[in-house]
Amino acid sequence: MKKHIKKILTCTFALFMAFVLAGCQSTPEKNTSEQSMTIEHLKGTAVIKGEVNKAAVFDFGFLDTMKVMGIDTELALPVSSLPDYLSEYKNAVNAGGIKEPDLEALYTFGPDVIIISGRQSDYYDELSKIAPTVYVEVNAKTYLEDVKKNTEIAAEIFNAEDAANKAIQDLEAQVEEAKTTVGSTDQKALILLTNDGNISAYGAGSRFGLIHDLLGIPTADSTITVSTHGQSVNYEYIAKINPDILYIVDRTQVVGGTTTTNTTLDNDLVKQTKAYQNQQIINLTPDYWYLSSGGLLSVSEMIKEATAPFK
Repeated sequence: MKKHIKKILTCTFALFMAFVLAGCQSTPEKNTSEQSMTIEHLKGTAVIKGEVNKAAVFDFGFLDTMKVMGIDTELALPVSSLPDYLSEYKNAVNAGGIKEPDLEALYTFGPDVIIISGRQSDYYDELSKIAPTVYVEVNAKTYLEDVKKNTEIAAEIFNAEDAANKAIQDLEAQVEEAKTTVGSTDQKALILLTNDGNISAYGAGSRFGLIHDLLGIPTADSTITVSTHGQSVNYEYIAKINPDILYIVDRTQVVGGTTTTNTTLDNDLVKQTKAYQNQQIINLTPDYWYLSSGGLLSVSEMIKEATAPFK
């Protein structure tokens, strides 16, 4: 009888220990199931753990790309600076200014990832303490490759590879068609940014250099200094360069001011240029060129506007 009871106790203890061991082993199995991704960028590495359900996005080109790819997630944005064509996101959580993120608001929002670019680069370290922060940019010399790279980053973060592949193929096809449209033209172009009465020129290698660097439209002045804010110029300069095409970005439309492009360039010297006389002054959409360049939609529209004189 004692042996029978001892046998029962032994079996019971063995079953108990089996359940205990099974319970102990379940914890690491749960942890290993949590996936993570590592995004390498120019400012470092961002390790994103688990699924991304909340994103703080400060680069409007990246937001533009998310829109084209059909990515739907909870967002925090610098809503006061949203381009008109992205106004559907106006009810997103306010993440502060486009140059000064609201750190407290971001802490409260609790994003799974933060996307920034040059305007917020000084805040990279502080933002990285809140959530994995990815720095994106588009350079003049590698414009198309950078747009594609940022699209692939969006695809990886939000699990949207199929949408990314299709969007990249469509963009590549549009670029090739645009190059064919431009052909071997001898028309030379000058890019100007007007800012509440002031005028700056941009050339190859600049933030608007897609016109020259990607599409192959000749520059009317190959000596323009490459600078974020462009090279300050005057009416005499415009008359001297005498471009066949004038591309104009009116910054006043997006940041405010009292003097628009129409007023700024209403000048007799400008009216003497070939561009004016041949009705080849092209007003570029500042939302695309100034606020959200580098997005799938903005780049597509930029290409259409840049090639308009050749159609």
